[in-house]
Amino acid sequence: MFWSKKPLDLPTPETALKGRPDAIPTARLHHVNQNPLKGPYPDGFRTAIFALGCFWGAERAFWRTPGVWVTAVGYLAGLTPNPTYEEVCSGRTGHTEGVLVVYDPAVISYADLVKLFFESHDPTQGMRQGNDVGTQYRSGIYTSDPQEKAVAEAVKASYGSALKAKGFGPITTEIIDGGPFYFAEDYHQQYLSKNPGGYCGLGGTGVSCPIGVGVAAQ
Repeated sequence: MFWSKKPLDLPTPETALKGRPDAIPTARLHHVNQNPLKGPYPDGFRTAIFALGCFWGAERAFWRTPGVWVTAVGYLAGLTPNPTYEEVCSGRTGHTEGVLVVYDPAVISYADLVKLFFESHDPTQGMRQGNDVGTQYRSGIYTSDPQEKAVAEAVKASYGSALKAKGFGPITTEIIDGGPFYFAEDYHQQYLSKNPGGYCGLGGTGVSCPIGVGVAAQ
């Protein structure tokens, strides 16, 4: 979304922007299916959080997937509380652009969501995704428990081998507890539904992500 020169190093607590104590306003309902972005979510449903470049196109990849109940875009894995989009774009908050996915595990597994994540972008590019350059475009899987982390690590290893066989470099995806998820501004939510001709810079590698042996389909 922005092509100007940006810092490619994450800020420190001393250099990060201060932020604000209160959440920034956002939409209440999903533009496509009218489900509530912030809940309540149906009993038994689970959440997953991914970052794979520009969150406009990333969110669309997930809301189109059977078993996904609602999606939302936001900022996470940074230092600044309740950041704005402009602050995140400055590179001085440490956040990445993320997608919150609420899904029915009876319809789609966490492993299948991780597979979709890897196949929807190039996870070998570090602090960029295509022409989108900056720390906010880094690849990440933000897990909520050890079971999710184990599945994500197993799929990452499997896909890393598949990519290496095709001549790609190592996967740079971070797999961590991302901390708070800050919902982005209203106009970013389901942006490509509101603006069907809008920008989407995401592109996969064309390499299929195998899941199976050694990967629990949780």
